[in-house]
Amino acid sequence: MNATCGSVEYGKEKICFAVVYTVRKTLEIAVHPDARVVVKAPGGTLLEAIRKRVAKRARWIRKQIAYFRKFEPHTPSRRYIGGETHLFLGRQYRLKIRKQNNNDVKLKGSYFYVMTPKPDNTQKVKDLLDEWYRKHARIIFSRRLEECYMHAKKLNIPFPDIRLRKMSKRWGSCSKSGDILLNTALVKASVYCIDYVIMHELCHFKVHTHNNVYFRLLSKYMPDWEKRKERLERVFI
Repeated sequence: MNATCGSVEYGKEKICFAVVYTVRKTLEIAVHPDARVVVKAPGGTLLEAIRKRVAKRARWIRKQIAYFRKFEPHTPSRRYIGGETHLFLGRQYRLKIRKQNNNDVKLKGSYFYVMTPKPDNTQKVKDLLDEWYRKHARIIFSRRLEECYMHAKKLNIPFPDIRLRKMSKRWGSCSKSGDILLNTALVKASVYCIDYVIMHELCHFKVHTHNNVYFRLLSKYMPDWEKRKERLERVFI
């Protein structure tokens, strides 16, 4: 898989974009939450042809970039020290770190309790909390997939497997093999938002690209998907 970059002029502004060449038949333009513009193109597509397509979609691209910038600045990076807050299913919980012989994480009341022999080791606290999130993400995502799949059973697609991965730029994706890949950090968002990501990927098994046909399909099975998407974009990990 090869990559390159380019830019186009739009009024007084310049839109820079990255191009990723893949084995595909169509060209797709995506604007990521960090305002990066990424074009997926069939191998061998001329850069000039890509520039023309980006220029044609420039107004839409600028609109998407402006949308994501509404949510800046992002939440500062977590330090994994006592007193700071961490999210789970859309709610904030305060972190309490306690010294004990065994490693453990518990969610009780409005607190995350992290127990470890080395409470001053922030990397250890992070690792324990990440493992807790991963364990609960698998359980919760599986339940939500069952609910969403039943709601969209008329899609007539095989029941997909779920894979988890910690990702910095995406909430989810689907594969040709029939898997749905979900960002472990999605478990920090509400069920309302989790269901949006799952339904988004289920619909991609029928329509692979973000075109009008796809969005009509998504709207059929989740009419309020735009509200869910906007709420999700307010969750910064």
